[in-house]
Amino acid sequence: MHALLGLYVWEFFVSLDFDWAVLTGKKKFHWPMIFYFAGRYLLLSAMVGIAVGLDTPREINCRALYAFNQLAGDAAVGLASINLSLRTVAIWAHNKWIIILLILIIIGHWSLILQGLLLTAVWVPGVGCQIMHSNTTILAATFIYSMCFDFVVMCLSAYKLAWIPMRRGTNGARTKLVGMLFSDGLIYFFITFVVNLIATTFMILHLNTITSIIFNVPAAVASTIVASRVVRRLNNFQLSGPELFLSERNSSIAFKANSAVLSRSGVVPIAPDIQVEMNTFTHVENIDLERYSGAHCSKSSADSYDGDCKPVQVI
Repeated sequence: MHALLGLYVWEFFVSLDFDWAVLTGKKKFHWPMIFYFAGRYLLLSAMVGIAVGLDTPREINCRALYAFNQLAGDAAVGLASINLSLRTVAIWAHNKWIIILLILIIIGHWSLILQGLLLTAVWVPGVGCQIMHSNTTILAATFIYSMCFDFVVMCLSAYKLAWIPMRRGTNGARTKLVGMLFSDGLIYFFITFVVNLIATTFMILHLNTITSIIFNVPAAVASTIVASRVVRRLNNFQLSGPELFLSERNSSIAFKANSAVLSRSGVVPIAPDIQVEMNTFTHVENIDLERYSGAHCSKSSADSYDGDCKPVQVI
């Protein structure tokens, strides 16, 4: 537990600049960030609570402390799944059927998380708080549900990002943004699936009170860390060169803004019917304008250029 606390505190502080940028307004705050912050700080509170229960030299109410630790830790696992599901909603361009499906799954997940006190801890003089009983049936069901939830979300994302563009013959899945969304989703699912599987296996085996729950905290820590990193990577994503985003309705070329003249928020199409909201820069420098001179005008460029074939807007 102390090693995991050290690992999470290190992860917390190396990424604190992102939290500070959001809190100070340097990065725009969006309501889905509520789940990001709640997951990070609830798990930190649970880890501190576990350390207090193990290290305090004075008698405390172990039952109340471990009730909070259990609820905060399980909530962090649930919030990690919500963070990934919100990415899926954005990838599906807020499709109402996808939203309804995910909301129903989330309600079922939290109905297990909020089952009540599943751990019983008592004060042992000279030792500290010790867990005497655990309801491994509900705990195992919660972790199994988490694995199934993450699998559904991963399949929905993979279908939209990889299968649909491949079937329609577009190269949307080859762009850097789509590639990042796809790879991050796979990495998240693989890590959380492995740690949750290990925790569930030991809960089902129920060798003794300690080993039944010994891997619950590592699973919660790993899930929260990778979910938080996925959120930060998407928010910090920047184009590093010419990037072509194709859709069925329109196409646009994104250039790196070395000296942007206007900042705005927009929705960038990255594949058929896929839209991800991000900050962009309107920029008209470092472009070969000779290519679009009057002598080289064509009808195919009419949608993107005015009558004199001068660039109207480059994003």
